Amino acid sequence: MQDLDLTQPLVSVVIATYNMGQYLPKAVDSILQQTWKNLEVIVVDDGSTDNTPEVMQSYSNDSRVSFIRNQNQGQPKAKNCGIKNTKGDFIAFCDADDFWEKNKLEIQMPLFASPEVGVVYSEVSFIDENNNPFTKDQHEVRHSGKITNQMLIENFVPFGTSVIRRKCIEKNGIFDEEFRMGIDWDLWLRYSLDWEFKYAPEKTYVYRVWSGQMSNNYRGRYDHAKRILTKFSSLHRQKLNTASIRKAWADMYIREAVVYAKNEKLFYMPLKSIVRGITMDPFKLHGWKALIKLLIGRY
Repeated sequence: MQDLDLTQPLVSVVIATYNMGQYLPKAVDSILQQTWKNLEVIVVDDGSTDNTPEVMQSYSNDSRVSFIRNQNQGQPKAKNCGIKNTKGDFIAFCDADDFWEKNKLEIQMPLFASPEVGVVYSEVSFIDENNNPFTKDQHEVRHSGKITNQMLIENFVPFGTSVIRRKCIEKNGIFDEEFRMGIDWDLWLRYSLDWEFKYAPEKTYVYRVWSGQMSNNYRGRYDHAKRILTKFSSLHRQKLNTASIRKAWADMYIREAVVYAKNEKLFYMPLKSIVRGITMDPFKLHGWKALIKLLIGRY
């Protein structure tokens, strides 16, 4: 076991896992092998039926690692359980099928120099389920500073790369257990009202892409995205720009329409949504392009 460097702030890392025993050791080890030494790992098993308990037994003598077994309650409750068991002034996350580069915290922690910074995030690289690296086209534009207006349009923060200041949790709360998907977008929207975000362009997180991931459920994603945006805008309307809310809804309708047109070859439902989006934001070029492609059958 590595000696702790108590001159560094303690970083608590939460791993919520469900039936990821085959990948979990890689995730845990990538955290324990960080060049940043003052850390702890909280693994929350959300009712796994695989060999996760046996895998975690090998870490039973490492005081930096805590293992919590729960009945299956879903991702938000598992992550919140992990957060509630952290001790650090900073909290980070790693999905059980992903892993960190060894210098992740060394790169990101200095960006918390200003007390206004609540979240630091970074860039990602990709592997498949067989550990083969690949390049993925990414269209997100990353942002730093006060990012509420940009976050309303798109969640551009790769969740696993994020490190958050504990004071964010104390002021703005943990994951909303009302939602099953999109919980990080909801969290970032709430944090963005009071905190600055900082982006580190280095690739510090390795994201595994495999079939069957929840992120492939576009119907569920858009259903939850609408619910999240509705709740956030209604609770915090006095802090938000009305034009930004309209643009966010316009973008939501247009993106959803394109996904349905591409995946289900629908016409009237996407047409209605695109027109609705253009009506809310006539200057959104993406909406007009989507309308033309739909009308000429290019989806």
